[in-house]
Amino acid sequence: MRRIDELAQALDAGQTSSRALIEDALARIADPAGEGARVFIKVHAEQARAMADASDGLRRVGRSPGRYAGIPIALKDLFDIAGEPTPAGSAVLADAPPAAANAPVVARMLAAGFIPVGRTNMTEFAFSGLGINPHYGTPASPWDRAARRIPGGSSSGTGVAIADGMAAAGLGTDTGGSCRIPAAFCGVVGYKPTARRVPIDGVLPLAPSLDSVGPLAPSVACCAAIDGILAGQTAGVPAPIGLRGLRFAVPDNMVLDDLDKTVAAAFDAALSALSAEGATIARVRFDAFDDVPAINAKGGFAASEAYAWHRGLLAAKGDGYDPNIRVRIARGEHLSAADYLDLRDARARSIARFDAATAAYDCVLMPTVPIVAPTIASLSDREAYNRINMLILRNTALGNFFDRCSIALPCHRPGDAPTSLMLTGETMGDARLFGIAAAVEACLQSR
Repeated sequence: MRRIDELAQALDAGQTSSRALIEDALARIADPAGEGARVFIKVHAEQARAMADASDGLRRVGRSPGRYAGIPIALKDLFDIAGEPTPAGSAVLADAPPAAANAPVVARMLAAGFIPVGRTNMTEFAFSGLGINPHYGTPASPWDRAARRIPGGSSSGTGVAIADGMAAAGLGTDTGGSCRIPAAFCGVVGYKPTARRVPIDGVLPLAPSLDSVGPLAPSVACCAAIDGILAGQTAGVPAPIGLRGLRFAVPDNMVLDDLDKTVAAAFDAALSALSAEGATIARVRFDAFDDVPAINAKGGFAASEAYAWHRGLLAAKGDGYDPNIRVRIARGEHLSAADYLDLRDARARSIARFDAATAAYDCVLMPTVPIVAPTIASLSDREAYNRINMLILRNTALGNFFDRCSIALPCHRPGDAPTSLMLTGETMGDARLFGIAAAVEACLQSR
């Protein structure tokens, strides 16, 4: 995987062209031995080639629209693209009316000169962390591909596209971990911003109270640059913040339960590396975590807000849904208005409690997911699907519930099963989180 800054430098130096980058991406997508047919729901081959030629022409005459102009990206299938339907990984919306305009986040990426190569596969309607899609097939994680392991969801196609070089970076959404989980299982970096920083207009919703839009990419710097564009700010590479003297909190309740041996060993090794660089690791019990299961017991924001959006479509075309997704959405049917108001108020109280508990720390650290990617075949029955889905969403969903920014970084050694370290910062502390994450990334890569 080449970082977008490296590609930008190569383009500026004339060492490559946008057309060459696009042709390489399209060749990887079309490779019958690869995962492209399951990664992409729609490929924009001719559009991408035309945009690449235009980008190369503008760069030759000094009129390139931006540093990253001409670099191929992937777009999750729930972003509005003008003139196309927005199926969100479903069969029931495959023939929906075309979008009248690009989602603001898509428009901002286009304005920066990035070139979409297609719409990536995802969990139907973004309502699962596994990445399994019965309508379009499930792309396999890049690790142990012969065994066909889950890619993580819901931004499954985007994660595999980056790992396999089908795009240099991509956009996902994150309502309970949907950028960070596929990043963890695919060995890339995934970012969940403080949600209010990035517009979600033109993005098919799951739960607007929790939804966010973020990048998946090869590095922290790549994610930071794209996040700046998505937020309407200046794209830039974060300066690493020195690790010496930083205070990292490691929760000792909930998030370390049921770790498999591979994840536990990788997490402990990462903590040791950070400690050796002068960071202080504090084991802390966060009582606010214990509130979350009871607050969400009736389905939480995801079920209630998803049902509000889907109830008409379920009545008309419910048989066309993935049954695993339909049953999750249906949980919201019996949540009353009073229940919803109680949910909203309980969340606000719990956020205040967590904010107070984390004030003394620079970051909260935990494993992104507690297990390595299981095989797709092992999740064919409903019980296994639900159990593993809830397990891998457990840690990441805390960042959405507590309205935090959060980033997932690879912490495994080359050739090992992908494992991931998650750093969670303060609400609206995105810039500082990127600086810390850049230093942590460098520390882990230097081992």
